[in-house]
Amino acid sequence: MIATTVKRFWGQEDGQDLVEYTLLIAFVAMCSAALFVGGGAQVAGIWSVGNSRLVVANTTAS
Repeated sequence: MIATTVKRFWGQEDGQDLVEYTLLIAFVAMCSAALFVGGGAQVAGIWSVGNSRLVVANTTAS
């Protein structure tokens, strides 16, 4: 009885696609989060440089 149930369980592939797609989406989400965290400092640096240049241009123009 148990052996038959285990064989049927291993033979079923009904939910396999759902699990695979869920794992794929989780992997993509984790990679995206890592990119945003890693790129955040660079974006802040670019923003700071742009802001500094605008301040200098405004002071020079005044």
